[in-house]
Amino acid sequence: MSENSPAPVGSDRRTGTASVGTVRLTVAQALVRFLTVQYAERDGSRERFIPGTFGIFGHGNVAGLGQALLQNAQDPADGEAPMPFHMARNEQNMVHTAVAYARTKNRLQAFACTASIGPGSTNMLTGAALATVDRIPVLLLPSDIFATRTVDPVLQQLECETAGDVSVNDAFRPVSRFFDRISRPEQLIPAALQAMRVLTDPAETGAVTLSLPQDVQAEAFDWPLEFFRERTWHVARPVPEPAALERAAEVIRSARKPVLIAGGGAIYSEASTALEAFTDATSIPVLDTQAGKGALSADHPLCIGGVGATGNNAANELAAEADVVIGVGTRYTDFTTGSHTAFRHPEVRFVNLNVKAFDAAKHSASMVVSDARAGLDALREALAGHRAPAEHAEHARALRTQWETLIEPCFAPHDQELPAQTEIFGALNELMGDEDIVINAAGSMPGDLQALWKARSPLQYHLEYGYSCMGYELPASLGAKLASPGSEVVAIIGDGTFQMAPQEIATIVAERVKVILVILQNHGWSSIGSLSESHGSQRFGTKYRMRDEDSGLLDGGLVPLDIPANIRSYGIEVQEVSDTAAFREAYRRAAASAEATAIVVNTNLYGPNPPGNSWWDVPVSEVSTLESTQSARTAYESRRSSQHHYL
Repeated sequence: MSENSPAPVGSDRRTGTASVGTVRLTVAQALVRFLTVQYAERDGSRERFIPGTFGIFGHGNVAGLGQALLQNAQDPADGEAPMPFHMARNEQNMVHTAVAYARTKNRLQAFACTASIGPGSTNMLTGAALATVDRIPVLLLPSDIFATRTVDPVLQQLECETAGDVSVNDAFRPVSRFFDRISRPEQLIPAALQAMRVLTDPAETGAVTLSLPQDVQAEAFDWPLEFFRERTWHVARPVPEPAALERAAEVIRSARKPVLIAGGGAIYSEASTALEAFTDATSIPVLDTQAGKGALSADHPLCIGGVGATGNNAANELAAEADVVIGVGTRYTDFTTGSHTAFRHPEVRFVNLNVKAFDAAKHSASMVVSDARAGLDALREALAGHRAPAEHAEHARALRTQWETLIEPCFAPHDQELPAQTEIFGALNELMGDEDIVINAAGSMPGDLQALWKARSPLQYHLEYGYSCMGYELPASLGAKLASPGSEVVAIIGDGTFQMAPQEIATIVAERVKVILVILQNHGWSSIGSLSESHGSQRFGTKYRMRDEDSGLLDGGLVPLDIPANIRSYGIEVQEVSDTAAFREAYRRAAASAEATAIVVNTNLYGPNPPGNSWWDVPVSEVSTLESTQSARTAYESRRSSQHHYL
């Protein structure tokens, strides 16, 4: 995948002749130098692929990668490019930051993350799983125990009594798209090249892990200068196989009520223009997933909105009627399919256009293995002159209008002391620009946002819902802002999520990055509380309450956590509001400021929320002495009866 380019001659110079000689560097120094000359290219645009490194140093990497990054900053080799270092506060958070950066860059750039051995490295596991689930590139460099085993066990080593070559870093294997342990210096050469291959492959990308024993990081080796030449990795746009394209076109031509579902792949491949052209040419309504919202602007009359468990009624009604579903860049998670209840036509067929064959094959589909943009253009040409029935498109537009009328109360003031979070979302949607970025990940908010938010660009809606990781939002705001400095970046954070990962406020302050943090405080886990109540568990263990001395349960007074004071301790401005009008003014002040700002909004724990007509399969206890659980089980069995495989 790489191309030859001018190579170095002598110790560090690059000329147009073949490379000769070697240079003596440690493994860590060689890795840093290698990463500074890796580039990615797509559609003629070429950028350095690893623009910087996040890290937290400990005894496992401070004298290895830490020294190499210091040397790069203070005494780089002749012609060596800089590798900017960003100090994080929590290892999981820094991976989230790196993921948000790569996602905002449509996977054409990615950060490296280094951590010390033991807990420092295993703290990155959740971030690794998130990156791999979401198919976002990030290079992880966890430190490892001594390769020589002269010091055994070392501080923070978990000893395996049955295998001497196992360390906690082996836990990265199942959550990484590529894993290698560098036990000898020369192993870095093939490992680094394989790492770049996977990171820049749109079908295979995700977390890539190079495990680095702390002694090997500091070990010197005579490296061939050719290893450090500039390499350009061409990010492929695979085109459809003609026969597969024709099979797909034949299925679509037969449809009376087709829909198209836009997933994240439609955004990462920058397919918005192609999707709009396809929609205009065929009149096929477009529904979207959490990752795909914004692929087609909400202003388009055939953009119907979110589909599935947290989708809107209009999109779900179209999905239920569809006889052909065209999936573009989607993984079809259970939220998209309503746990296999969303598509109810008895003879529904699927056409899946995806760069990854694994996803293209789902639901017994007619497979089109292709880049989303190239595939949509080719499919539009294959369908030249074909349009969905006019009454179908008209029906879709009518359903969209009905939905917009139905949700108007979600944005209006309610007869309650505090605003619903939906009021705040409506205000934000109006206040934010088309190229600004709203970030969220977990809890009740993604459900409300997918149903209500009108994304007017592919950049605006940044929801991490593949792994739906609480704690992603705040560090992600830093990554998104670094990737798109001209955008206003707003992280919407529940008080539960805030308590899980506030540490990167310190990094935001240290890096002098301007983001806006909107913390919605409702003194509980709203999403899980609602799910608990609807499934017979009475919101047990979901409210932030003191333990009651009489009942012995956590149902006493509110926990006296002062979130505004907590945030102020990091050194940023905080505004606290309790109504939507005050929030609007607070947001305008925050947007006008050159510094990071937090807005803490006191909201109602119980909603209201947008109506829904879909379902999510969360099993209810089959037997119970509680009447609430028994009733919920009866309702569960009724809904589950409509589940089926798509064959």
